[in-house]
Amino acid sequence: MYMMPFNSFHDSFCDIMNPMDSLFERVNDISARVMKTDITEKGDTYELTIDIPGVKKEDIKIELSDGYLKISTQSDSSSEEKDESGKCIKKERYSGSSSRSFYVGDAITHDDIKAKVENGTLILSFPKTKEEPQKKFIEIE
Repeated sequence: MYMMPFNSFHDSFCDIMNPMDSLFERVNDISARVMKTDITEKGDTYELTIDIPGVKKEDIKIELSDGYLKISTQSDSSSEEKDESGKCIKKERYSGSSSRSFYVGDAITHDDIKAKVENGTLILSFPKTKEEPQKKFIEIE
C-alpha cells in the first residue's frame, strides 16, 4: 500500500474540492506577511532594504526604543474592485499588519536614521557606531 505525503494529498484534495485554485498560483500566507529584508554594509553606514509591496507611506511606522528599531505596517485591501456581477473569484491580497525589529544599539538616535520609500521598498540607513556590544557570560554552577 502506498501512502501519499500529507501535503500532496492535501493539495490534490483542494484541487478536487476547489477547481478554481488550479487556475491560479498558490500563495503561502506566511511568506506573504513577512517583510523580507536585506541588510547591507556601505562604508560607515548600514542600510536595511525592506519589501513592503502595496503599503502606503502613511501606513508605515518606524520607532526607535531601547536600542531597537521597530518597523510596522498596516495594509488594507478590503476596498477591492469587483467585476460587474460583484463576484470575487479568488483573493490573495493581504490585509493586516506586519512588524520587524532590529537591534541597532543604544548609540543610534532618531536623527541618525534616514528613511525613504521607493517602488514598494522601504530603505532605512543609519551610521555604524564604535560601540562594541558587551559580552555577558552565564556562569555554570
